[in-house]
Amino acid sequence: MITTEIQTDDGGVGRGFSWTPTIGPQAVKALLDCDIAPFVTGLEATPEAVWDLLWKRLHEAGGGGLTTIAMAGVDLALWDLRARRVGASVTALLGQRQESVEVYGSGVNLHYSLEELVGQVERWVAAGHRAVKVKVGKPDIREDAERLAAVRSALGPDRKLMIDANQRWDLPTTFRALDVLGEFGLEWLEEPLCADDLWAYRRLRKHSPVPIALGENLHTIYRFRDFIDAGAVDIIQPNIVRVGGITPFRRIVELARTHSIRVLPHLLPELSGQLALTLAEPTLVEDVEDAGFGQLGVLDGPSPVRIADSRLTLSGLPGLGFSFRE
Repeated sequence: MITTEIQTDDGGVGRGFSWTPTIGPQAVKALLDCDIAPFVTGLEATPEAVWDLLWKRLHEAGGGGLTTIAMAGVDLALWDLRARRVGASVTALLGQRQESVEVYGSGVNLHYSLEELVGQVERWVAAGHRAVKVKVGKPDIREDAERLAAVRSALGPDRKLMIDANQRWDLPTTFRALDVLGEFGLEWLEEPLCADDLWAYRRLRKHSPVPIALGENLHTIYRFRDFIDAGAVDIIQPNIVRVGGITPFRRIVELARTHSIRVLPHLLPELSGQLALTLAEPTLVEDVEDAGFGQLGVLDGPSPVRIADSRLTLSGLPGLGFSFRE
């Protein structure tokens, strides 16, 4: 996590952040220090206008990925600044449509033993979650089936179960997996194939009995448009930071709405939840166990959202509500 701060001539301050789980933080910081900060200095503090100018500036270095992740730090700070100016939350500024949004339990659990996985699912059930997501992709599909059978038993028949293969399979393997795992009443199958393989996703979705979800590794509205137009996806999961911030996220949401595609923001519930509350259609927010900003120890103050009884609500803080530790 790389925190960003923008100051305006009249004394305004906005704070945001860029984020990447493992790869490229040094490159992101270099983009912010060397290419972004000098370019945005002196511009009007208008999020959409700055984003468009900055994307054209950085596009030579790559239209998405590290460039958009770095841009998110500026965009989030500008939206935080705008909301603070009027003494509102970013959610209220954008237009809050829902008082609360449902949260689903999620975890990085492919390496868990069967007992550990079932224990995690039982914790989610005890917390009130009506939907959970687990990782699949063991070398032997029969082990995935054994694990999902135990998960479904712990969940009962009425809770939603989603699976995420994190790009581990090729197309034939995915079809074989669906033949075996489809019996567990799956809400969706997430990112089973290489995220770049549009041709394979188009073919998969055409024949899959389970809805296909993807998007955490698509970085621009153009790539989301490609997948939607190709009929390759049922549910999109844009990561607000990876696509470059709130400005492009909102554009992607409107694109999806025109095609009746569900939008479920990916990861970072403290941020995703705030934007989920502005969506017109019901959605789900992902809460990865032990991976919230509070659990990771990066906040110097309360979280901008509250999660209780599997529902997320705002804490009422101005702007994006983040106060980060030094």
